[in-house]
Amino acid sequence: MKLIDAARCPYCARVRIALAEKGVDHEVVAVDLGDRPQWLIELNPPSGRVPVLDDGFVLPESEVIMAYLDERYPEPSLLPADPGERARARLLVHRFDENLGADYYAFRRGDDNDLAGKLETLEVGQSLFADVAYVPWVIRARDLLGVELPERVAAWLAELEQRPSIAAEVEIVKGL
Repeated sequence: MKLIDAARCPYCARVRIALAEKGVDHEVVAVDLGDRPQWLIELNPPSGRVPVLDDGFVLPESEVIMAYLDERYPEPSLLPADPGERARARLLVHRFDENLGADYYAFRRGDDNDLAGKLETLEVGQSLFADVAYVPWVIRARDLLGVELPERVAAWLAELEQRPSIAAEVEIVKGL
């Protein structure tokens, strides 16, 4: 299994964390997002976005890769056992942009946004699947953008940072 990865990309971070949680051995192929290689554009046209998982077939998109990994390696599960709660966790990830992503990127660009409000109302601790999907942006908001996290979100992040997979991502962000 091969992961086409970029350290600075929070979407890649989702997959790195999921792979670590699952304990899946994999090869990492690091790419420079400022100079995307042509082979990556051919692998994931037309944008050449990362992450891309190669597991005998090519699978892009972090949300899809996470779901694939959870099905292929069912233990430990990232999703809750209850089908309704599983669907809710997937919905939280599906609505990432409206729940956090769009405001995170607007804040990063210096545009008016409601990142503080989104962090205040962010639904965390609902499932490991959704937590893994959101935590890369929360880490980056705190450590790269200097955003003060609401107390509830800071406590959630502190608890998650006890997991080796999340602690490793914090270290990656420190190196950016």
